[in-house]
Amino acid sequence: MRSIIVTVQGKPRKAAIAAWIGSALEYYDFFIYGTAAALVFSKIFFPSSSPATGTLLALATFGVGYLARPVGAFVLGHVGDKFGRKKVLVSTLVMMGASTFLVGCLPTYDQVGVLAPVLLVVLRLLQGFSVSGEQAGANSMTLEHAPENRRAFFTSFTLNGTQAGQIIATAIFLPIAALPEDQLLTWGWRVPFWLSIGVAAVGLVIRRTLEETPAFEQEVATNNVARMPLAVLFREQWRDVLRVVVAAVIASVSTIFTVHALSYAVNTMHLERGPMLWVGVLANVAAVITIPLWGRLSDRIGRKPVFIGGSLGCAVLMFAYLWSISTGGYALIFVVGILMFGVVHSATSGVWPAFYGEMFTTRVRLSGMAIGTQIGFAIAGFAPTVATALAGTGPDSWLGVSIITAVLCLVNVAAVATARETYRVPTEQLGLKEPVRV
Repeated sequence: MRSIIVTVQGKPRKAAIAAWIGSALEYYDFFIYGTAAALVFSKIFFPSSSPATGTLLALATFGVGYLARPVGAFVLGHVGDKFGRKKVLVSTLVMMGASTFLVGCLPTYDQVGVLAPVLLVVLRLLQGFSVSGEQAGANSMTLEHAPENRRAFFTSFTLNGTQAGQIIATAIFLPIAALPEDQLLTWGWRVPFWLSIGVAAVGLVIRRTLEETPAFEQEVATNNVARMPLAVLFREQWRDVLRVVVAAVIASVSTIFTVHALSYAVNTMHLERGPMLWVGVLANVAAVITIPLWGRLSDRIGRKPVFIGGSLGCAVLMFAYLWSISTGGYALIFVVGILMFGVVHSATSGVWPAFYGEMFTTRVRLSGMAIGTQIGFAIAGFAPTVATALAGTGPDSWLGVSIITAVLCLVNVAAVATARETYRVPTEQLGLKEPVRV
């Protein structure tokens, strides 16, 4: 890993590091909600429901955050393409930090009744609105600073930071989950949410030091900034937006792994919370290492073969992972979980930040990426809820969930296969109908 980091130099290095740190901090906030939804929210916000219904409702509040993401993508995409990438990256951290802190301050169902889950949903919607512009903004910032022959490597640090955020979020919950049940359900679960204030403050300082990208500054200098980026996007590149929407459904692998599998292991198979949280930590540690390596490989052989290989691998390995949970064998769970999410799924994560961004011109890049990914991610966000509703919550439900996940992976493969290969297209020609390859 050290040899990877030291090769990043100059402004591309600063952009990549800022994207990594900002994404890690932003997604710490976003993922602690998912862990809490899987472990405690059914008991403190939906206690009047049956255990199975309470779990389903808690997972649904996790998915609700994805509903706000397409709305936020339209708003923040417009801001980023008209006023600059930096404005988006600063505003998203402020919104995320505030909404996450307030989740930790919420009263429970026993204290205020139905108002508690209502307030929870409102704050989750604000989280979703905020995160909608994070990855698209960070990816656009990094891609437009990167050397042409290393765009995937540099942009992979955005997703690398996302995985680091998952590590931090899960690691914070490890000692919390070990608390006695009464302490966990009264004050313990709140601590990770309260820590978001410090997270937001650090991230804000980092993001404010970023310089705007040369590509966007060139658009401003030549008076080529679109007055209505969304109108230009849907007039000229609506097919690429649709392609990104479908391709982004690959995020279902992440939501099934981090939310549904955790809930299935703890609430259905009655496995220990601690070891299952450690599976997520170690898988994400592996992902932090492998994501830049996959990005570097795609800079050499192309985006599509790496992306498609990762998607097909996930389709197969999800069967093995959920089955391993059904057996209760911790050693097998760790091996398969790390292999699937930490290595194979990282092939998609290492490629899509560059691949999606390279489909669009500078004028509409942030809008195109934000809208396309966030609609696709909204579908993926409800994957745990839909999978639980269709496959049930029993011990044998792993097979149905695995089949659903495999189908979504194949949908991703079909979308990626129809896209243009862009790894050799010069940056200034990205998104054009007939670019000249080098």
